Amino acid sequence: MNHGGFDGERNNRLTLVDASTTTSSTAVRSNAFRILRSKLALVSLDLGTALVAMAGAAWLAPAGPDRRTAALLLGAGWALFFTRLRLYSARFITRRSDEVQRILNATLMAAATTAVASFTLQLEIGRAWLGLSALFGFLALAIERELVRGYYDRQRKTGRLRRRVIVVGQNDESHELELMFNKETAIGYDVVWTVDPDSPASSTGDGQRNSERNDLTTRVLRTAHERGASSVVIAATAIDTRASNRLIRDLMDAGIHVELTSTLTDIDPGRLTVRPLGRFPIVYVEPIQRGGWRAVAKRGFDLGIASVCLVVGAPLFLGLSIAIRATSSGGVFFRQSRVGQHGVPFDVLKFRTMVHDAEKLLETLDSANEGAGPLFKMRNDPRVTSVGRFLRKTSLDELPQLWNVIRGEMSLVGPRPALASEMVAWDEDLYGRLRVKPGMTGMWQVSGRSETSFEEYTRLDLYYVDNWSLVVDLSILIRTIPAVLRNEGAY
Repeated sequence: MNHGGFDGERNNRLTLVDASTTTSSTAVRSNAFRILRSKLALVSLDLGTALVAMAGAAWLAPAGPDRRTAALLLGAGWALFFTRLRLYSARFITRRSDEVQRILNATLMAAATTAVASFTLQLEIGRAWLGLSALFGFLALAIERELVRGYYDRQRKTGRLRRRVIVVGQNDESHELELMFNKETAIGYDVVWTVDPDSPASSTGDGQRNSERNDLTTRVLRTAHERGASSVVIAATAIDTRASNRLIRDLMDAGIHVELTSTLTDIDPGRLTVRPLGRFPIVYVEPIQRGGWRAVAKRGFDLGIASVCLVVGAPLFLGLSIAIRATSSGGVFFRQSRVGQHGVPFDVLKFRTMVHDAEKLLETLDSANEGAGPLFKMRNDPRVTSVGRFLRKTSLDELPQLWNVIRGEMSLVGPRPALASEMVAWDEDLYGRLRVKPGMTGMWQVSGRSETSFEEYTRLDLYYVDNWSLVVDLSILIRTIPAVLRNEGAY
């Protein structure tokens, strides 16, 4: 049997890999050194934070005669389990919730290991000290990691600490990837080039043509070397399976990091489970459960928080009401019909922020609309009163919607309550947002509000509906506070 064709292809592939490895070695070594330096700094910071937490616990509870050995065991446990749980690998802690969960798991395992070791070695350590050390350590490490995340975000916004990547693909998905990387700088990816997998094969030096797959590998590796890229992101819909498999193998052999899109957009990664099904890796999508105890828990949470806020905020509501009546004519509250769950209309309540005949003046301002799609937004709307401008900037005008929550017409978290007139411009997909109650805050509100495009607002609302959970609600409520304090997109 003649194996010449296979051997020739294999040798050609190895030649490509060897050449690319040599030409890109400087960029790879530089990137590896930078990553190593960052990880060592983070390890030192984590250990320092853990030591401070243990010292704070010792100030409140005695650590025992063997406190030094116990501190060494606990500190080593944190370092070990932080490493095992991939807390020093950026791809595993992209989301805050994942990082916090891993910190909690590492802390519990470190404390348990220390307790077992102290019992086995018959060490005398204070149980209260160990418990407080774990508690303080978790809180301190979570705060420290959040500060580090903020530092990296600020650096990446200025173009630093970003990974230079190449996108393989030339279709809608690859274009959306590039736009996302350029817009969401916190991801830390700097797209330096896009390679079209379908472009004609190039000629080799001796006038021979490589196969299409080899040519793609050659072009990607050459571009990575020329542009100093250490990673490649492949748009799965832009390249066939055989070509992508070959490309991935060649790139990994050359020391290039490879990422492949899943073709699943706007599905929370927590709902995805990769498992083998025969020889295919299959992605299972976990269904969303909105009924049962989850619906009861969400309603109970809404009622509890809304009731407390109404009682505690009563003096503030009174003061705002007096200010509104004293500075402009008209009532204190503004009522407007909105579309609720399952398309049922209801009257949303707000503190009045405009002159009393604002609706009649709207037609004269259509040409000055700064909003996207059917949404009307105007940065310097002449209908807004002086007090109203303050209320809008601080989002205090929406506080009366707590009563809508009590009545069951709204939820604390959900899609933005839409006007019936906006539904004229909706496509079929957007009607899916009516499957849940509208909310006082939501993904759209914490993502820039008025500065968010209509397409983005649509996507975020549908993402919430399709991926709802109690954890998501809690996360959005927490993110609402800094968004309001920063006046993000509010006018």
